[in-house]
Amino acid sequence: MNDAHVHFFSYQYFRLLASQSPTLKNENDVVSKIGEITGLSMPPASIIDFTNLWIDELNRKHVARAMIMASIPGDEDSVAEAIRIFPDRFYGAFFFNPLVENAVEKAERAFEVLGLKVVCLFPAMHGFSVADNEVVREVVKIVRRQKGRAIFVHCGALSIGIRQRLGLQSLFDLRFSNPLEVHKLASEFTDVNFIIPHFGAGLWREALMTAELCPNVYLDTSSSNRWIKYQSADLDIRRVFERTIDLIGAERLLFGTDSSFFPRGWNSEIFDTQVKALYEAGISKDDAERIFGGNLRKLLD
Repeated sequence: MNDAHVHFFSYQYFRLLASQSPTLKNENDVVSKIGEITGLSMPPASIIDFTNLWIDELNRKHVARAMIMASIPGDEDSVAEAIRIFPDRFYGAFFFNPLVENAVEKAERAFEVLGLKVVCLFPAMHGFSVADNEVVREVVKIVRRQKGRAIFVHCGALSIGIRQRLGLQSLFDLRFSNPLEVHKLASEFTDVNFIIPHFGAGLWREALMTAELCPNVYLDTSSSNRWIKYQSADLDIRRVFERTIDLIGAERLLFGTDSSFFPRGWNSEIFDTQVKALYEAGISKDDAERIFGGNLRKLLD
């Protein structure tokens, strides 16, 4: 089994996050302070130790490989180091803000120097149009240079729990969250693969429309999929799988959990829920293997 959506909340991640807080940035031991505030287990400062912690967790849960994300711009090296230590257990992804200075150079370094595989765009978080941003187009051209790369675009509802716990502002602009924004790029760059997580996170209809029209668009299944509450009352995760597979097939679905912090670790509850839903939907063994592993390997290897 592979997991296409794991956040690598490293020691450096929490330091960078704290730098955005007026009250936390001057703390002497800011990572420990975050642990006190949130009740989470903070990662060790050593990337080797933190990587081993994740490997032990994945081994316990029988996860062969995970796509781990540098979940804040500037933490790409943490993920790259984890991959250097265990190259056969991780794929690397990184959050990217196209509006910062030297953005293209940062993306170039992440792909060409660090060897990461997936650039993660959060249009609502950073306030840009995926369809019209020129830096994004330059990054697409970097991605298309080499097989086994992809562009992840977060669409729909966006809420980041750790930011809420720390009282950080989340001035997101959901006007940029429509999956139809991805359609323009995916239609033009047909040799580049795109991933829309969480089935579109509330914009499922638009995500399905985009994926059906563009065979280079994948959907990931990650998180609790709480967005279903925004839909009609009779919709559940089983019906989401049934409709999605009916329209785009099982070949472009990527199982993911959206796991992130300890002590919870890898979120097996998501796995159990989705296995049950797919069983009830009568999915074949071959399609299950594709969703839970084969599709991610085919996409990124």
